[in-house]
Amino acid sequence: MNTTASSAQNTCPPPAQILPDDGLTGTLVGRVWRGGTLPGPAVVALRPDGVFDLSAHFPTMSTLLEAEHPVNAVRQTAGQRLCAVDELLTNSMLGRRDSALPWLLAPCDLQVVKAAGVTFAASLVERVIEEQARGDAARAQGLRQQVTELIGERLADIQPGSPQAMALKTLLQEMGLWSQYLEVGIGPDAEVFTKAPVLSSVGTGEEVGIRADSAWNNPEPEVVLAVNSRGEIVGATLGNDVNLRDIEGRSALLLGKAKDNNASCAIGPFIRLFDESFGLDSVRGETVHLHVTGADGFELRGINTMASISRDPTDLVAQTLTAHQYPDGFMLFLGTLFAPIEDRDQPGGGFTHKLGDMVTIRSAWLGGLHNRVNHSEVAPPWNFGLRAFMANLAARGLLNETTL
Repeated sequence: MNTTASSAQNTCPPPAQILPDDGLTGTLVGRVWRGGTLPGPAVVALRPDGVFDLSAHFPTMSTLLEAEHPVNAVRQTAGQRLCAVDELLTNSMLGRRDSALPWLLAPCDLQVVKAAGVTFAASLVERVIEEQARGDAARAQGLRQQVTELIGERLADIQPGSPQAMALKTLLQEMGLWSQYLEVGIGPDAEVFTKAPVLSSVGTGEEVGIRADSAWNNPEPEVVLAVNSRGEIVGATLGNDVNLRDIEGRSALLLGKAKDNNASCAIGPFIRLFDESFGLDSVRGETVHLHVTGADGFELRGINTMASISRDPTDLVAQTLTAHQYPDGFMLFLGTLFAPIEDRDQPGGGFTHKLGDMVTIRSAWLGGLHNRVNHSEVAPPWNFGLRAFMANLAARGLLNETTL
């Protein structure tokens, strides 16, 4: 983990920062809101010659990912050209939207949004500190050194569920340091929870929300897997699993209140499907970069190195599938190494968001996810649910036996 704090201006990033380092080389698919006489969401492919609407064949992203070979399905579907890629990216940025042009939405629709927690040793230590501090950021600084000295260096190389992990559990119990976070961090069972309701995630260029009553919170930059109903990992994207550390720190039973709020789940900018240019090994070796710039001149940088994850992505998918079936597939946040501890305002106060923070999450393979922080209570409300979605598709003539 690497973090620094300094001064910077809070500005919207250029649209080029949304694309991966290799541009449009990969198979990039997403969802946009398109206007016209019958406006609504559309599944699109981003290609060198433009943005193409695939909705006539694949009205939902879930439908596309259910194809026997999603990459071949995209390549074999011409679609309707909507605009140039640069036009879409420019129109997706905050404050720049032209209703005559499409803009990016979160790339998932009918998929359940799941998240794996405490999958990195560094974030595991921070969760233990949250619990010991009872959500009080001022107490965390003193506890951090104590907890890290006792357990921090022992966790990084331990395989969860192994005999070595169970021996460490016994030792920590004897020392009075055992925690429910350590149970899911080094025990046999991963923490997998539901992050957000279907269709509630926000995309790049949209506001991301924190509760007004939270005084200690932070972004969580993560890789998010796209998994179909057969349990096949077919692609990946980026996500911000916004976390309210003070609320979760008071009790792990408040996880839902800490994690699932209006606009608290950002996913995007698009899904990069597994093809000859990108696969699961690319995910395993990916490095996710976080950059936060505040209107107060504060700047925070951090990284999430997937090579440091304690559980392999395939194990996390398998553990998600033990709960029940996912007939429309699911999106799975893989967890984060990143946990900011820099002081923003006063010594010992740690980091917390302020309104107007611009959060950029970026990786070489997956591009950039950009969101500005607002209170969940005043961010645009989520009002396009399943009934509205199905009614919209029906009104546009996109629901029939061949497309579902």
